[in-house]
Amino acid sequence: MTKAERLIKQEEHLQEMLTHERSLWESGKEFIAGVDEVGRGPLAGPVVTAAVILPKDFKLLGVDDSKKLSPKKRDELFDQIKEAAICWSIGRREPQRIDEINILEATKEAMLDAINGLSVKPDHVLIDAVTLKKLTIPQTALIHGDAISVSIAAASIIAKVTRDREMVEMSKLYPGYAFESNKGYGTKAHYEGLANLGPCPIHRSTFL
Repeated sequence: MTKAERLIKQEEHLQEMLTHERSLWESGKEFIAGVDEVGRGPLAGPVVTAAVILPKDFKLLGVDDSKKLSPKKRDELFDQIKEAAICWSIGRREPQRIDEINILEATKEAMLDAINGLSVKPDHVLIDAVTLKKLTIPQTALIHGDAISVSIAAASIIAKVTRDREMVEMSKLYPGYAFESNKGYGTKAHYEGLANLGPCPIHRSTFL
């Protein structure tokens, strides 16, 4: 595929991923927030959420579900999304809170924090597969939202890079679990670390 063909394909993909946002803009909604989470599955570390409001003239190519992107591409897009966004915000819940109320409820709390942390109040919120009963703003839960909504995809990248960078720092505080590579997920090296060292303060006891 030539560079020109690749750019055309990326442009077409962006237009497809703007479908939900465009429909809401055309209905009179001005500020659409995309919301996503990262870190529901790991044995250690926080769950991190992000909320992002993108402008109507958003043109950044390559934005997609963070899981489909290389770490290098995510890092590039992380800075570009923050620069292009009207506003963005992070929410989080620590392992202790996850153990107290379960991962889904902790994720919902963190999502609400991210939405409430936006400097511009959204008119509508698009969320990846979760409904927030405590949210008073109109919302739409989209299954696989990070693959079909550019706002949710942008939020997934912001949340993923934020959490990944934190887990690299945690690997220096708590060596032996390979957090720098597994980001808290249950890899062979992580389980070996648990067998040798036992859990550390950022492990989720209900996940072990």
